[in-house]
Amino acid sequence: MKKYFYFLTFLFLLTSCTEDVKFNNPAFQTLKDNIFWRGRSYTAETQTDGVFVVGGSLGYEKITFMIPQPIEQTYTLGIDNTSKAIYKNTLSGQEAEFTTGEGRGSGQIVITEYNTIDKTISGTFRFRAINVDATAEKQQINFTEGVFYKIPVGPGHQFTAN
Repeated sequence: MKKYFYFLTFLFLLTSCTEDVKFNNPAFQTLKDNIFWRGRSYTAETQTDGVFVVGGSLGYEKITFMIPQPIEQTYTLGIDNTSKAIYKNTLSGQEAEFTTGEGRGSGQIVITEYNTIDKTISGTFRFRAINVDATAEKQQINFTEGVFYKIPVGPGHQFTAN
């Protein structure tokens, strides 16, 4: 009888252990001033002026990267206006825009994969951006440990998460 009890207990434990796996594919996430931030919608495309743009947004907040071309390399921010990072909050009463550019901010965007077959782009980022309003109370914002993964690429293409 003990054998049956142990067997049934073991069988119950074995069948009750399940794992709910959720994949973040695609993903756009970072630490914004050391607070976790995950975008709910993503976009990557070449604009009409030839600039390649990768972006992620969460409600009224949006992070946008502008780079000259989507090739696997490191783009340094704060040196020129060719490679830029922009953060905007458009919530009424909390409007703010922070940017990098020539002599403004610092950081890097690293394109780790540009898949032309699946039409996706992946990479990492970190940056410190300066407020465009010099009179604002908060003058800079920091993003660290940023990742964008398998963001669909295409003219006007946008993917929205569930």
